[in-house]
Amino acid sequence: MSVPTPHNAAGAGDIAKTVLMPGDPLRARFIAETYLKDVRCVNEVRNMLAYTGTYQGAPVTVMGGGMGMPSIGIYSYELFNFYDVDAIIRVGSAGGVAEGAELRDVVAGMGACTDSNFADQYGLPGTFAPIASFELLERAVAAARAQNVPIKVGNILSSDHFYLDDPDSTRSWQKMGVLAVEMEAAALYMNAARAGKQALCLLTVSDLPLTGASLPAEERQTSFTQMMEVALALAVPAA
Repeated sequence: MSVPTPHNAAGAGDIAKTVLMPGDPLRARFIAETYLKDVRCVNEVRNMLAYTGTYQGAPVTVMGGGMGMPSIGIYSYELFNFYDVDAIIRVGSAGGVAEGAELRDVVAGMGACTDSNFADQYGLPGTFAPIASFELLERAVAAARAQNVPIKVGNILSSDHFYLDDPDSTRSWQKMGVLAVEMEAAALYMNAARAGKQALCLLTVSDLPLTGASLPAEERQTSFTQMMEVALALAVPAA
């Protein structure tokens, strides 16, 4: 398929090799307006806003990915396969699951467990384990340390469900050491693996589903800036 696509109006050359992908397109606009220079909007289809500019001289695109694996599955597939993007870093919110998880924790998803059937399409003779790019993960940990941002690294859960029929089922993942639950990373990691590209999921804990604690909406944007700055550092070529 050539570009533009049915879901992305950006033309050839409008998308940078590195893309930051929050779920919320308004968060994409916030990142672009706050951190990028020479910004231009390159997509407004379905209001899934995408902006391209530079960060510390390096080209970077920030684009919303929506909620859930079907949504990020579409956008990341097109970016990897039609726009020749090399790396996508998801920057999102998550529910802290691990014992000791706290609001505002920054989490890097080394692996992404899932209750989704997304991998069925590949016809594999077993269970695929979606994992992050080690290069991106290693650089993210180094960037967090350089910025004095505490970061937790480990398994996350990409769930197909926000409202569970049995809310206590989340505890089953806690006993396996899962750090946090979100809804997109597994599909992103699988699309990256199939395309031979790189992906990483960085998260800020916005709520604790097992206790009911959560950040007020007005605090989330401010609390997420540490995670955003770690992710943006990955767009700058390593020295």
